[in-house]
Amino acid sequence: MTDTALTTWLWFDTEGEEAARFYTRIFKDSRLGSVSHYGDAGPRPAGLAMVVEFELNGQKFAALNGGPEHKINAESAAISFSIPCADQAEVDYYWERLTEGGQEVACGWLTDKYGMSWQVIPNAFSQMMSDPDQEKTQRVMAAMLKMTKLDVAELQRAFDGR
Repeated sequence: MTDTALTTWLWFDTEGEEAARFYTRIFKDSRLGSVSHYGDAGPRPAGLAMVVEFELNGQKFAALNGGPEHKINAESAAISFSIPCADQAEVDYYWERLTEGGQEVACGWLTDKYGMSWQVIPNAFSQMMSDPDQEKTQRVMAAMLKMTKLDVAELQRAFDGR
């Protein structure tokens, strides 16, 4: 049977294997897959990892060391990955690790040291924002817009009108 799952490809200069190992150390449900290397035929130096396959929370990725021509763009969050978090402890866990060498942005977004954009979102926020009471959702939105890393307790206070 043919595998029909989508794979997200990430282009790196030479740090694809390093990035794959970084991400698989952070995500609890992850695995490093096969690593292929460039040979004498090139076009990169023989022995350099060419493609590193890895999986994060069931999502397939491939890191390609394709050269300096293309870069993951830290200035644009046009593509990002959302991490659903069970609670504040999980938000803090991912936030602390992914901002190491990266930067905090706003509203639960960050950019890691490789330029990848992430949204670290507590499940409670998504539940609050889907509430039919527009006054509650607007209070939550207003609170979220003032945050960098999302604070579940503060979002709950806004939702409750406290």
